Amino acid sequence: MDTETQRRYGLADRAQFISKTGKQVLQAIISGEFPQPPIAQALTFWLVEVGDGIAVFEGDAGAHLLNPSGTVHGGWGLTLIDSATGCAAFSMLPAGVGFTTIETKTNFNRPLFENSGRVRCEGRVISLGRRIITTDATLKSADGRLLAHGTSTIMVLESEN
Repeated sequence: MDTETQRRYGLADRAQFISKTGKQVLQAIISGEFPQPPIAQALTFWLVEVGDGIAVFEGDAGAHLLNPSGTVHGGWGLTLIDSATGCAAFSMLPAGVGFTTIETKTNFNRPLFENSGRVRCEGRVISLGRRIITTDATLKSADGRLLAHGTSTIMVLESEN
């Protein structure tokens, strides 16, 4: 379902959201039951896959992401990594439990340019604790070249029910 022409953006109704596990919420975003979040539209990246402890985003580089030196701002890659790692952690949480990033660290291997095209960012859970989840992610070009990699520490928030 998730094609560029069919995507919608916004926030899911809180009553629908709170009764689903993290994985169910993310699956609902991918299927279109819930909209992609507003940041996805602004930064041209989208959640495309989710599994147990895994989340995958794809994004399109473009002129709207350029810094003064003419390359894609590193914050875009960092945000992709933070999103993939956070959602990987979220995929493991029960209904009503939230999360927030404590720290994300990213290493860049290659620059991105306006015409770099579609990238893929795969996040995965490394360690699942009751309060802290450790995750990592890779950001790769369409031809599979490593652009960046990073780690995140995620805090599990108390049940919101």
